[in-house]
Amino acid sequence: MGIMLVTGAGGAGRTTVAAAAALAEAQAGRRVLLVSGDAGESPGVDILRPAPAADFRREFLALQARSGAALDLLGAAPFEDAELTELPGSHQFALLRALRDAAGDWDLVVVDLPPLPEALALLALPEQLRRYLRRLLPPERQAARALRPMLAQLAGVPMPAQWLYATTARWEAELAAVQAVVDAPTTTVRLVVEPGPAATDTLRTARLGLALHRLALDAVVANKLLPADSPDPWFAALTAQQHEHLARLRTAHDGAVHALPHLGRDLRGPEDLALLAVDAKPAPAPEWTVEDRRDDDGILVWHIPLPGAVKDELSLVRRGDELLLAVGPFRRNVPLPPVLRRCTVAGAGLVDGDLRVRFTPDAGLWPKTP
Repeated sequence: MGIMLVTGAGGAGRTTVAAAAALAEAQAGRRVLLVSGDAGESPGVDILRPAPAADFRREFLALQARSGAALDLLGAAPFEDAELTELPGSHQFALLRALRDAAGDWDLVVVDLPPLPEALALLALPEQLRRYLRRLLPPERQAARALRPMLAQLAGVPMPAQWLYATTARWEAELAAVQAVVDAPTTTVRLVVEPGPAATDTLRTARLGLALHRLALDAVVANKLLPADSPDPWFAALTAQQHEHLARLRTAHDGAVHALPHLGRDLRGPEDLALLAVDAKPAPAPEWTVEDRRDDDGILVWHIPLPGAVKDELSLVRRGDELLLAVGPFRRNVPLPPVLRRCTVAGAGLVDGDLRVRFTPDAGLWPKTP
């Protein structure tokens, strides 16, 4: 099963491009699901619509039910369904759950994501939350939970830690399922922009943020391109500016940039969507490789592709078995490959978008050779 995540600049037509891609694949004979809360009623494909309000109420009431004994102990008054209103962040979690639920008997799932900054934060959320859960409630501490029923009987009260760890385990399993979908090699991202002054900056931000999370950018779509044959001087000048920005996009991107026309009207159904389909091949995810140069200069080099990165916006810190990597507006705590956990960082350099982190084997941890 393939996953196509569609994002881009606000107002650039992400939902339309997502629906057009889903329809084109369905007409080609593939089983396609479109995940979107904004798609029209009949784009010609099956649609899964996230429902943030209903999702929030369901999850909150389920958590309240599982925590009933502890809440009773505290004297808390439970909430009823009718009085619950969704909290900020509910939309993001509903979309993540929809992404998890979409994984199934489909050839392709097309996901209409929010604008680029929010989409990148959303895709990073499962890994971040799992990391926080592991730090705050380490799994190894759950080994003692077998004693909790006995302690509860001796104390005569329920043990809150019991439901706390059970809830944590459930969240971990759900987040792991979402992260598996995001990290799958068959997951790609399609970027939608308007050919204007902000297009190249949006492309650079997208390439950098996606590369940091090892996601492949399969195509860049320059949407709403005006016709080039207008006799109106003002209209012709605007079109010329669009084509200048389109040329800059193609220079900045080492892959295909697909130009789609501005229809000059609201969509009228599948016939109009067919005019906005893009024929793009899935792109491979960026590879992070470890180069073993111990026989040459005694080091190992971790190659991390970061296209568009600049040295002044880059920082990295080794902390335990993680590399805290910041590039531009993005941060990620990257687990070290096992072979590098027995090494110390010897330096780093950025060469043409390739971050090269050098490691020296730690004599106290490296296996002794006979």
